[in-house]
Amino acid sequence: MTGPPGARLASAAVETANILLTTGDARIAVTPKDVVWAHRKTTLYRYRSGDRRHAVPVLLVFALINRPHIFDLRPGHSFIEYLLAEGFDVYLLDWGQPGPEDRDTGLEYYVCDALPWAMREVRRSSGVDEVTLVGWCIGGTLCAMHAALEGPRSPARNLVLLTTPIDTSESLYSKWVGPDHFDVEHVTDGWPAVPGVTIDIANKLMKPVTNLWTSYRRLAESVYDGTADREGYQSMAKWIADNPAFPARAFREWVTWLYKENRLVRGRLRLRGRRVDLARIEQPLLVVTARADHIAPPSNSQPLLDLTGSSDVEHFDRPGGHIGLMAGSRARREIWPDVAAWLATRSAPAAPLPAA
Repeated sequence: MTGPPGARLASAAVETANILLTTGDARIAVTPKDVVWAHRKTTLYRYRSGDRRHAVPVLLVFALINRPHIFDLRPGHSFIEYLLAEGFDVYLLDWGQPGPEDRDTGLEYYVCDALPWAMREVRRSSGVDEVTLVGWCIGGTLCAMHAALEGPRSPARNLVLLTTPIDTSESLYSKWVGPDHFDVEHVTDGWPAVPGVTIDIANKLMKPVTNLWTSYRRLAESVYDGTADREGYQSMAKWIADNPAFPARAFREWVTWLYKENRLVRGRLRLRGRRVDLARIEQPLLVVTARADHIAPPSNSQPLLDLTGSSDVEHFDRPGGHIGLMAGSRARREIWPDVAAWLATRSAPAAPLPAA
């Protein structure tokens, strides 16, 4: 911006307010896709492509908080768009928007029902008998639980876990919700589905100055300096603000089993009477951690490297935060090519499904 300092400041203030107030108009998750399957609130999408060079389809699984649009944030800054350009057959599992009617939906639904059903439909629509699971955050934990529960019976060919909670003993969440004074039963008795905005506020309070002040100050400064990336800021801000509710039973189980009791890494987690044994994960495994991650720090994911039964294990530990690692401005250069290369070497042609 040019002109007298006072005029520049006034103009920057107006433009900053305009960016904040029109964030809802940002276009995100626009890569063309088709519905393959749906059940209750869960929907499976397949992205359109005329260049599917790798045989094994990729199924993307995100967390139960926030929407999976982060995989496809905006044109030019979309992991899905990148994978399609690299010749992968890409699917996305969207958990939808739970409501009060979903209060009794537990983790077993996601791990034992929805995820296997979605994999079945991926295999059916692609004509390939194996699937690569790519899970991010809670989505990664759900994928790990599936592989640890099913073992060799799972149709998962490969497993990619991005900033995934496995051992929560050194997590800031454990310090907050682990002690007895956090009464998760009381919380879920009052809410059939824990409002997404409540979880969002709690997440922001983990880094309150950065989330509630610094990000806005930086935006205003960039506007004043003439360097603001309006599209980039708005697309990320719109995604962050879209917070689905967390079904009461699933929230209670997640907090209790993962953060209060740390059952998964201790081998004490059972779903429908079966033990979730991390040693049964035999698929080629890629674990990706972010050094500045305060949501799922590297110490949360790294124990899996020694607990898995896989003979093909690789770990990428890179600079960045929980979201910025995979969706930040440097992700296209610093992590996406490595993930795609890892997948490509493990996605050779597989046998087609038998004819019906």
